Amino acid sequence: MSLLEKFIAKAKKNPKIIVFPEGEDERILKAAVQAAREGIAFPLLLGEEDKIASRARALNLKLDGVKAKDPQIECENEEYTNFYHTLRKDRFFSPKMARALLRKPLNLGALMVKCGEARGMVAGAANLTSSVLKSSMLMIGLNKGTKVPSSFFIMSTREPRVGERGVLIFADAAVNPDPSSEQLADIALTTADSVERLLSWQPRVALLSFSTKKSTAHPLVDKVIEAVKLTKERASHLLIDGDLQVDAALIPEIAQRKVRGSKVAGRANVLIFPNLDAANIAYKLVQYLGGAKAYGPILQGFSHPVNDLSRGAKVEDILALTAITVILAQESGIQ
Repeated sequence: MSLLEKFIAKAKKNPKIIVFPEGEDERILKAAVQAAREGIAFPLLLGEEDKIASRARALNLKLDGVKAKDPQIECENEEYTNFYHTLRKDRFFSPKMARALLRKPLNLGALMVKCGEARGMVAGAANLTSSVLKSSMLMIGLNKGTKVPSSFFIMSTREPRVGERGVLIFADAAVNPDPSSEQLADIALTTADSVERLLSWQPRVALLSFSTKKSTAHPLVDKVIEAVKLTKERASHLLIDGDLQVDAALIPEIAQRKVRGSKVAGRANVLIFPNLDAANIAYKLVQYLGGAKAYGPILQGFSHPVNDLSRGAKVEDILALTAITVILAQESGIQ
């Protein structure tokens, strides 16, 4: 059974309502119909209902089990405007201002998740990551104790000797361009928690650098070393090590030569990259040159599940992220 098949099987055990703010997009329509047909999720599409129905007919899709709502109509719903007004706790913020915000599908979708009408959101097929993050921060907010939102990719490689039978986690490959030591620590802790909930692994976290155990003196290396220290202070139970070069993190033979007494070196399954340049380049190299399957970016740190698609996402990618969002909703314990 492939990793995608495992995600789908787990999602089908307890499907959830997932909102798709880009409901008029052809790829979203196809994925939503498939998700409903296979019992993966209960899709809720946002967009003009007539346009959604018309495009579905043109694509020969039956919208059985798929609901649709129009943000231009729903923004007038007093339940939504009153909920957001209460959420803001700002007496100067009027219902008229709330309606203006909720006309935007990303904002309405995120509010639906916050108020419990939907259990997760999948967006980004036609919107920038920054827009998805902005709406999610505005309407959903971060988990208590989480300082920054971040993301990770699940990389299913062709090399079974690395990670968990060839599967690795790459973070943060989509959100934070140049994280500080404190932010790297936050990303490491959030990613470890996500991995435990989504994949039921014991995370072995490597904070990567161009140096292994201070083999090079440089401020960029110091940033990673400080991040390891801060992470250990916040979670002494976590298996974490750094600074590590990627070969020392993944290959036992190299780790034996470079590192002593590490429970992570040579067997890491979670790779925390020092910045967005490194992480984004790495996942695309592994995906396109190494033939790996890349699932993500999976957003993390928010109080409710929300995920961001690549604008080049295919139907299979959307279906995978939908199943992952359902699983995260299952594991959140929110009914």
